[in-house]
Amino acid sequence: MIDLSKTTVQRTDAEWRAQLTPLQFRVARQQGTEPPFQNAFWDHHEDGVYFSVCSDTPLFDAKDKFESGTGWPSFTKPIEPAFVGEHRDTSYGMLRVEVHCAVDGAHLGHVFPDGPRAQGGLRYCINSASLRFMPRKEFEGWVARRKTGANVGSS
Repeated sequence: MIDLSKTTVQRTDAEWRAQLTPLQFRVARQQGTEPPFQNAFWDHHEDGVYFSVCSDTPLFDAKDKFESGTGWPSFTKPIEPAFVGEHRDTSYGMLRVEVHCAVDGAHLGHVFPDGPRAQGGLRYCINSASLRFMPRKEFEGWVARRKTGANVGSS
């Protein structure tokens, strides 16, 4: 995989607002949540990779996506664990584990211990508004360009 260990993307709120739609900004930058069953990727089945909407960071592979019945895209694991950070979320009187993009800080959603047991038992419940999709062939070209030294982490 591409090494993003030293890559960070930081922008002001004004810069994020200029780059993102209002929904993307509310979800990714203000820890919002989009409605279930009314988002771009909950029922999306194309082969490829889901990136952070805030940077050039691949987060989840479509091969790890599964139907959770929750109305949000759900994955069994991130494409690379180092790309997805976690922290304790006690908002709304609940104890959950919030997940975010480790490169750009975008709020992604939450991880729960109720995923498919055969794949590790985790369910990464992710907001579509925090993601952008890249078809597999395009992703393969993206990887090839990065291997030749092209810049990563920014968009």
